[in-house]
Amino acid sequence: MTTQITVRLPDELVEFVDALVADGVVKSRAEAVHRALARDRRHRLALDDVEILRREGADPDLEAFTAYVTSHPVELDHHPHQH
Repeated sequence: MTTQITVRLPDELVEFVDALVADGVVKSRAEAVHRALARDRRHRLALDDVEILRREGADPDLEAFTAYVTSHPVELDHHPHQH
C-alpha cells in the first residue's frame, strides 16, 4: 500500500532531486524521497541497535564493533560501482 503526500522543500533540495533524476540515479522525484527516507530509517534503526548493545553490554567481540560503528558514520546508500 502507498499513500500520496504533498511536501514543500527548499528550492536547493528540489534542484538536487531533479539533478538525481536527470543523472539517472533515480527514476523520479518520488523515488529520491523514498530512498532518502528509507535510508534515514535504516540509519536510525541501526543506531538504536548499537545503543542497545552499548547499554546492555555486548559480547566482547561485538564491543569493538559497536565502538567503531558509533565513531565512524557510514554512507548507507553508497554503491561502489556508481561514481
